[in-house]
Amino acid sequence: MTRHTGSSATIVLAKPQKSAIDAVIDYLIETLPVKKVEMLSGDKAVDVIIDTDAPQGLQSDIADFMTRKDILGDVCVAGLEGRKRSLLICDMDSTLIGQECIDELADFAGVKDRVSAITERAMRGEIDFDGALTERVSLLKGLDLSVLQQCFEDRISINTGARTLCQTMKAAGAKTVIVSGGFTFFTGRVAEACGFDSHQANVLLDKNSKLTGTVKMPILGRQAKLDALNAHTDNAPLSAVAIGDGANDLAMITAAGLGIAYYAKPAVAAAAHCAINHTDLTTALYFQGYRESDFVQ
Repeated sequence: MTRHTGSSATIVLAKPQKSAIDAVIDYLIETLPVKKVEMLSGDKAVDVIIDTDAPQGLQSDIADFMTRKDILGDVCVAGLEGRKRSLLICDMDSTLIGQECIDELADFAGVKDRVSAITERAMRGEIDFDGALTERVSLLKGLDLSVLQQCFEDRISINTGARTLCQTMKAAGAKTVIVSGGFTFFTGRVAEACGFDSHQANVLLDKNSKLTGTVKMPILGRQAKLDALNAHTDNAPLSAVAIGDGANDLAMITAAGLGIAYYAKPAVAAAAHCAINHTDLTTALYFQGYRESDFVQ
C-alpha cells in the first residue's frame, strides 16, 4: 500500500478575498518547500501541500502572519495520511446549534441567569460537569413537557454549515454521530434536521407531563463522549474528526485524529488540533481536503 507523506496547511478566510489569500500563499511559498497549491474554494479556501512533515509551530506562525496582515480566517496544519476521516462526532449545544438548550429551557422557568452562569463555568472547566448538570436540571422541576417543543421551535437555530458538513461526510462514506451533554429531546431533532446517523445525550425525566428536575443516570459527560468516540471507531480514534466547544468535549477532541475547537472556550481552543474562530462548520470539510465542489447541501 502506498503511504501518503507530507503535510497540508489549509487556510479558510472569513470571506473571499483574492489579495488576502494570495498574501498567505506567497508567505508559505517563501518559507516552506511547497509541492503544490490547491484552491478548495475560489478566493476563500486553499490547501498548500508540502513534501515533508510540517515544521513545529507552523500553524501558529500562519495565524500570527494573518493577524499582522488583518486577514480574518482559520488555519489547520495536518499530515496527509488518512486525512479524510471516517467518523464525524460532534457536540450539539453551541456547536451544531447556536444555543445552550438548558439555558433556553431555564428562561421558560424564569431561572435563566442562574443556569447560564453555571453553564458558563462548566464549559470553561471551572466546575464538575456532572454536578453542574444535576444542579441546573433541578431548577427546571415542574416545567411542562410542551415547553420543550416550544423551546426547540422558537429558540434553537442550527449553525451555518452543520447540515452540509454532515451530508458531505456521509456521502463520502463516513459515520456521523452527535454526542452531547444536553438532552435527547433536542439531539434527536437536530440529528434529523442535519442527517446524522445517530445521537447520544442525557434523558430528561418527567412525571404527569412535567419535568421532575432529574435526568436518567448515568450522566453523559466528558468520559462518555470519549467512550463514544472509541466505540464508534472500534478503538481507532485517529480515524475521526471531533468538534466541540466546551471542557466536556476536551477528551474526545484531543483523542481524535482531527480535533476541532468551534468558537470554543480558551482551554479547549488551546488543547485542540485546530480551531474554527472566524468561519463556519464547512471549514471542517476544507481542513480534511474537501473542495467546495464536493459539498452536499
